Parts: sequence; C-alpha cells; structure tokens
Amino acid sequence: MVKGLLIDWGGVLTTSLHEAITEWLVADGIDAEHYRDLMRELIRHAYEDGDGAGVNPIHALERGEVDVVAFERDLAARLVTLHGGPAVAEGLLTRMFAGFRPVPPMYEMLRAARAAGLATCLLSNSWGDHYSRDGWEEYFDGVVISGEVGMRKPEPRIFHHALGLVGLEAGECVFIDDIEANIVAARGLGLVGLHHLDADTTITALEALCDLPLRLPVPPATPGLTTLT
Repeated sequence: MVKGLLIDWGGVLTTSLHEAITEWLVADGIDAEHYRDLMRELIRHAYEDGDGAGVNPIHALERGEVDVVAFERDLAARLVTLHGGPAVAEGLLTRMFAGFRPVPPMYEMLRAARAAGLATCLLSNSWGDHYSRDGWEEYFDGVVISGEVGMRKPEPRIFHHALGLVGLEAGECVFIDDIEANIVAARGLGLVGLHHLDADTTITALEALCDLPLRLPVPPATPGLTTLT
C-alpha cells in the first residue's frame, strides 16, 4: 500500500530543464553546442562516478561542498559566447534556472495526495538556492535539498534521510524523478520509481498505484455563458 510520495523539483514540478537552459543560452548569448558538450561530460561523470566526494564539480555543488560563486566562476570560464567575450559569472545559475516555471497539475496532485493521507517529501538536487518556497507547507510534509543536507541523488543515504523525515519504509513510497539514474537507485532501495516524462502520464500512473483520484475535477460549464476570445 502506498503511504508516501518522494518527488523531485526541477523538471517535475517545474517545466523542463531543457526549456530553461535553452532560454538562458539565448539570453546570455552562449554557444549552445559547446555548452551541451561540456555539460554532457560533467553530468555523465556526476552520475557514473557514484559517491566519490570531490570527484566532480557537480558532486561538490549538489552536496553544498563548494561555494556557488566559485562554481559560477569556474563554469563561466569554460563557456564560449557567440560574441567572443567572456561569459558573465555573477548570477549565472540564477539566470540558468530563471526559466523554470511551476506545473499546476503536479501541485494539484500533491495537494490531493496529502488530502488523501499520503505523506509527501520534496527530494531535490540543488545548484544553489533557486527555489520559490512560498506555500510549500501546503504541499510537503518534508523537504530535502541536497546542498542543505550534504547528500545528493542517487546516493542511497539521501533517500534514507527523506524516508526518515516522513517516517515510512522504502516499500511504502513512490519516488518521482525525471532522471533515470535516480529512478534506478530508488528502485534498488525498494521504492517504487516513476520516471517523469509529463504531468498527465505521471499522474495517471500514480493514480493507478495509489488507487486514488489525484486531479482536481473540471467544473461543469454554466449554460448560457460563452467564452470570449
């Protein structure tokens, strides 16, 4: 029986990372092909190297082991701009994630899940603090931000930490994330993993797992009224 839900933030409760990054690349005039080659290599090592502390700058950033300003300077120095000048380091991560926008159906699902008695916990790998936390108490029983706890997905210890916050066993919880490596790690610990692709698919799968309706009902149309466009 599902009693709890652990859920990622960026790309799950928000619009996709690809959209946000594309918006930032255009706004900052960054060479997109060079950026993606650079990040592909860094992220590949970040997930393939496992628990090796300090092996990768992304490991260190997500665990809160390096200063955000220092990471921004290091990343900016590696970037190539279309205009030939240096990339602007100050506020780089803030600009990078400015394109994240909330996905209302996912938040409605969380509200419905809590109303039905499920415990909910945010479980997010952070690249600095770019979260809008207004109203989080309405959606989450627990919050785990990697840089604040010194652990990162897919490390087993961060999943155990989140489970401890909601007081549940792994087999009682569903974990939702848009990164497959994190889903694989969660399943290895006994959680039910849902690889997020879009809101409708995820909510439908979760409703089946929990045997609960997790969408707000669509209000009936009022006879005699028309919508002006």
